[in-house]
Amino acid sequence: MSINWPILLLASIVPLLIGAIWYNTKVFGAAWMKETGLTEEELKKANMAKVFGLTFIFSFLIAMTMQFVVIHQYHVYSIFANEAGLKDSTSEISIYFKDFMDKYGNNFRTFKHGLFHGVLFGIFFGFPLLGVNALFERKSFKYIFIHAGFWTVCFALMGGIICAFA
Repeated sequence: MSINWPILLLASIVPLLIGAIWYNTKVFGAAWMKETGLTEEELKKANMAKVFGLTFIFSFLIAMTMQFVVIHQYHVYSIFANEAGLKDSTSEISIYFKDFMDKYGNNFRTFKHGLFHGVLFGIFFGFPLLGVNALFERKSFKYIFIHAGFWTVCFALMGGIICAFA
């Protein structure tokens, strides 16, 4: 199994693009600012190169993780990873693994399948994670749903891209 770096970089742009839409004042931006107590003037003071740069780096880390969530073939590889001879193309285990991947290596490798797992990841990981933080920060459920919705959409699209093309 090899990593498709260009696809992971492409998927890393998704949160920036969706964020530009999601947090626009005509979509959820006004509600988000109200829930956080931020004003447009305060937001303009931010170092946007730092914000966008770090967002891209963090999104890349998410993309790296998403490939293991949406591509089932990584799980198969992980079962055999420590087997002696896996790297030797003439060994029994290497031949078995290659045969298995030739037969099943493209199963569940669609945008739709990645989208499905991305949504599940958003609901069962992103939402609870954001919810716990927001509860301790004394934030509202509206705040939680704005962010959890954003990340669920991002995970879904990232998962779809990665599953179909990585």
